Amino acid sequence: MGKQQIWNLLNCKSTIKSVNKVPHNMIHSSPVNFSMKNKHQYMRNFPVLEGEIPSLYRHIFEGNARNSETCIQRYSELCEKVSKGRTKNAILIHTQKKKKLLVHERLKLLLDEESFLELSPLAGLDMPYGDVPAAGCITGIGRISGIWCAFLANDAVIKGGTIYPVTLKKLLRSQEIAIKNKLPFVYLVDSGGAFLPLQAELFADQFHGGRIFYNQAVMSALKIPQVSIVCGSCTAGGAYIPVMAEETAIVDKIGTVFLGGPPLVKAATGEDTHPEELGGASLHAKVSGCVDHFATSEKEAYECIRNAVSTLNYVMPIEESLEFDNPLYSDDDLLGLAPQDYSYTLHIKLILSRIIDGSRFQEFKANYGITLVTGFACIEGQLIGIVANNGELTQNASLKGCHFIKLCSQRNIPILFLVNTAPYTAEPTNLTQAEDQANRLKAQASMMAAVACAPGPKITVVIGGCFGSESYAMCGRSFDPNFLFLWPNARIALVDSRRSFTFTQIWNNDYSEPEIDVKLLKGKLQKESSAFYSSARIWDDGVILPQSSRKVIGQCLRIMKQQSYQIASLQQSSLPVLRM
Repeated sequence: MGKQQIWNLLNCKSTIKSVNKVPHNMIHSSPVNFSMKNKHQYMRNFPVLEGEIPSLYRHIFEGNARNSETCIQRYSELCEKVSKGRTKNAILIHTQKKKKLLVHERLKLLLDEESFLELSPLAGLDMPYGDVPAAGCITGIGRISGIWCAFLANDAVIKGGTIYPVTLKKLLRSQEIAIKNKLPFVYLVDSGGAFLPLQAELFADQFHGGRIFYNQAVMSALKIPQVSIVCGSCTAGGAYIPVMAEETAIVDKIGTVFLGGPPLVKAATGEDTHPEELGGASLHAKVSGCVDHFATSEKEAYECIRNAVSTLNYVMPIEESLEFDNPLYSDDDLLGLAPQDYSYTLHIKLILSRIIDGSRFQEFKANYGITLVTGFACIEGQLIGIVANNGELTQNASLKGCHFIKLCSQRNIPILFLVNTAPYTAEPTNLTQAEDQANRLKAQASMMAAVACAPGPKITVVIGGCFGSESYAMCGRSFDPNFLFLWPNARIALVDSRRSFTFTQIWNNDYSEPEIDVKLLKGKLQKESSAFYSSARIWDDGVILPQSSRKVIGQCLRIMKQQSYQIASLQQSSLPVLRM
């Protein structure tokens, strides 16, 4: 059984029994009601994909399904680990002694009554400095007064809301998403500031702590609104977050803002001070002017901020009611189509037929560069261009991808990248092979340039392997997609660990380095290439279950579309909003 045979399997018809249903992941999707006819109804005339799974390759499908079940079990265990990171003792201190709401209760008061898109929920697990479940905060995108907003909510039940390096990275990524998608930003601040033993990883460098405040200024100058709520301690560098926001509310007897708290004052001067006197709500609302709204309760503070969002002067149309068809094939089949490795990869169109509306796909250059599939489809009624790996990214495939990406850019159509790049190939053994590789290198460079400079929205979903330089051409993380998600079976690495011996041999032979333990290296690469290792370090925006992909992508498309409705100019102004 060759790879080419697998990639071209669409004509054999046989029904494979779907694997058992599994619970959807913790990245939520908002329900949308659709009743009117689709204004793009003509799109239904796209050709229908053949999505039946060939019986000849039943063993591949079933092997993938077993691997998916193992990966999802691990995913469930990690979700449980995040949940248990909020200990009963910490919750009691937070709610009974300090009289504060839990972070999920706060979000329920802040957001509209619908689910939200949570970002990087598995961040902070198994870090070198220990577990920091969810990186000690929740970030995501949800509606407030009908407007999509990005948000950060410190979770003081985890490590007291202390900022670790991974916490900082998660916060900066949420700001980056807000900037890229022109989303208003809401900060729910309840933090004790930076974790000082790791200060070398939190302070001084370009993308360390100071970048938060730099981003706040730039976002304001770009007319991206920011509001904040001081709903707990706001100490040291974190004190600048609410002060640099354009509107800030503080909760009486709960919220405090100061550079150095009472213990530091005691150590420095010997004077005993009370948090309320040093930086409480009354002081900042009546004397310093560091906040704009005094709230007697958390509920009042969130209502105040909801009202502030409603004054942003966004003219939002009533959400289009689009009628669309569901895929013709069960999304449960995606578990058997999620490749465990490259030998278990079926044709990418089998996956597309389970994600796109009506399984209809208008393919572009169908007979050229067939190891990359490109074309147009709709997801929940919204037009999108698709670039999907169907084998190695050859010279012709790269040229085709470059052409299609430029076409989408010309038409301002969002692009969805479905990534399953080939593992590292062997070194050329003759002049012809070397020439072919050089031509492929040039074509891939052209595709990379097209991806990097494409001005429209981009969503990347890693459905299998994400190996080497080919992942750059497929809009990997360093190529700045608006959103990037992984399936649980995904692998992210420079090389496939199963082939790592090739590199060790080259290195040892060419550079006369000490002998490398190949077994240890393979084990290290295997561990560091898993989707969960990636997500813990925020190399992505979260792990999503394959059968959730359609809903998550549809929600991202609606989020990205909002900026076209904003009445305020998005041109950069001369200065941000300054408090006083």
